[in-house]
Amino acid sequence: MFFLPEKLDHYVVEHSEQEPQLLQELTRETYQKILQPIMLSGPYQGRVLSMISKLVRPKTILELGTFTGYATLCLAEGLQKDGKIHTIDINEELHDFQRKYFDKSGFGEQIIQHTGSALDIIPSLDMSFDLVFIDADKPNYSNYFHLIIDKLNPGGIILSDNVLWHGKVVEPLNDKDKSTKAVLDYNTLLKTDKRVETVLLPIRDGLTISRKK
Repeated sequence: MFFLPEKLDHYVVEHSEQEPQLLQELTRETYQKILQPIMLSGPYQGRVLSMISKLVRPKTILELGTFTGYATLCLAEGLQKDGKIHTIDINEELHDFQRKYFDKSGFGEQIIQHTGSALDIIPSLDMSFDLVFIDADKPNYSNYFHLIIDKLNPGGIILSDNVLWHGKVVEPLNDKDKSTKAVLDYNTLLKTDKRVETVLLPIRDGLTISRKK
C-alpha cells in the first residue's frame, strides 16, 4: 500500500539507503517460489527497520512473523556483536528457505528460529528484549502485545507493521472483517496503554513505533 503519490514515493526511495545485494536475491527467490510474496517487507521499509535497529543497538530482538526472513535480516543489522534475534513463524515449510539466507548473511549464528504458534512460544522464552517487531496474524496483535510487554526492557521498542491495514482503518467497518477490527483495537491499545508512548508512521502500510516507559 502506497499513500504518497508515485513520483514522490519514488523520490523517497531513490534518496534512501540502497537495498543490500543479498536481500535482492532473497526477494527474487521469494517471488519465484513462495506464495503471497507481497508479504515481504520490501527494500524501503527494510532500510527503515535496519536504521531503527542500528539506532537502538539491541542485545535481544523478538520478531513475530518471519515469512522468508527479509525483515529478520534487516533487523539483525543493528544487533550488538553478541546479540541474538529470536524469530517465530507458524509455517514450518519456510524454515529451510529462511535458514539458507540467514547463513549466507553472516548473521546466521545470531538468528534463532522458532516454528509454531507465537502465543505458545512467547511465554516459553525466558528472557527480555530490547526490540520487538510484530508482523504476524492481525487478530492476535493485541494478544501479542500483552504477552511481550512485561518481557520488554524499559526503553525498549515495539515495531508494529500493517497498522493502517490498506487504508481500511478509516473506512466503515464490515462486522465480518475480523482483521480490520483487530487492527483498530490494537491501534487504540497502543494509544491508550500508559506503559508505552507511541507514534504511528505512514510508512508503506503503516508502521507504529512504541517505546516502553
